[in-house]
Amino acid sequence: MKIRIKGNSLRYRLTKTDVDTFSKEGYIAEIINFGEQSLVYAVKSASVDQLTANFQNNKITLFMPNAMAEEWASTDRVGFENNDGQLYLLIEKDFKCLDNVAEDQSDNYPNPLALHKTL
Repeated sequence: MKIRIKGNSLRYRLTKTDVDTFSKEGYIAEIINFGEQSLVYAVKSASVDQLTANFQNNKITLFMPNAMAEEWASTDRVGFENNDGQLYLLIEKDFKCLDNVAEDQSDNYPNPLALHKTL
């Protein structure tokens, strides 16, 4: 699972294994260690109406409605977005990059644009 933060925008990208874990457990988290401190970022399935997020005790949690989480894990739906006040939220399945990159992408979803690139 990856996050991208830019201004008032928060984007989560999950691999196939991440989505599977989230689907089964209703929760997934990662930890970034900064010496004596750490930052946790998580996604939690919850009884909410739309994507929301909070930041408490060095932890960013994105709350995803239960029905949305079920749809996302069981269909080809790429992701969901919402404006939570001034904060723009996006959660999506992580596709393989079309360019060569150094990171391991073996667990990413096939990029639907890959077919167009080879034509």
